[in-house]
Amino acid sequence: MDENMEEDASYQQLIMDDHNHNNWEADAYQPHHHNRHHHHHTHHHAELTLPESGGMSQTQQDPKELLHHMSANGEERGPAAHREPEPMTSKVTLNINTSASKFLMNVITAEDYQRTYWPKLDSAIDQLLTQSPGDCIPISYEQIYSCVYKCVCQQHSEQMYCDLITKITSHLRRISEELQVSCPDAYIERFNAALSQYMGALQSIVPLFIYMNKFYIETKLNRDLRDDLIKLFTEQVAEKHVPTLMPLLIEAQSTPFQITPSIMANIVKGLYTLRPDWAQLAPSLFSKFIPNILPPAMESKLSEYAAEDQKLQRELIQNGFAR
Repeated sequence: MDENMEEDASYQQLIMDDHNHNNWEADAYQPHHHNRHHHHHTHHHAELTLPESGGMSQTQQDPKELLHHMSANGEERGPAAHREPEPMTSKVTLNINTSASKFLMNVITAEDYQRTYWPKLDSAIDQLLTQSPGDCIPISYEQIYSCVYKCVCQQHSEQMYCDLITKITSHLRRISEELQVSCPDAYIERFNAALSQYMGALQSIVPLFIYMNKFYIETKLNRDLRDDLIKLFTEQVAEKHVPTLMPLLIEAQSTPFQITPSIMANIVKGLYTLRPDWAQLAPSLFSKFIPNILPPAMESKLSEYAAEDQKLQRELIQNGFAR
């Protein structure tokens, strides 16, 4: 009886070893992309089948024979291929690029642009247009630059350009109205302040909108943002005030130091930048600050040049300047 029990125990151990070996072989032939849940499911349904007379069970087949029934993609051939398909437990994986999925999730609609993005740009432009030279304003250039970049990528360039032009045009009209009510004594200084402030603002606004300029204005409109904004100041402010400004500048030129030389130089150079043909309205004035305005000197007019220099020296002496 003891011998029979030992034989039974040995037989059971042999069966278990064979079962474990078959499970290991099954693991070796499983496709690597099956998930853990499916792997567990396969082990759970692996049952021990004792060989019938004259044959062996499928779980006890030789590994080489199993390999013969496997296809290149891991599917079985032969009789095993006709068994009922097991339910799919692995989840479907969509092959979507990570950057593409993020882009799709961050779509900026027209409503998003009007409610979120343009108000940020509008506020920043306001501060840039009204800051005094040298002031430090509390805006994040990185955030504004990123905001413009996102709007350009989401095809809002045209609307953003229209909003920018409308915003700056409204600002310049207000500046022009303020200049119109200025008294003559302060007119030149106020025009200089408006010109300096605007040109200083362009040094920040143009770089912030560089992506819109590159991918919309230059590409589709064949223009440049800086040129467009300078043209705005010319049309909305300068052209309306040059008829009043130029006589005051000529009068100030005849009286030395009535206007600070730096202010006179800034206005004359600014007007020449806006429209070079304005130099012909006062050639002698512009020639003091812009080269090659007057025609080349002629030997026959040397006496006239000398007389002009003597006149200037007398004026300087009268105003307290010694030789």
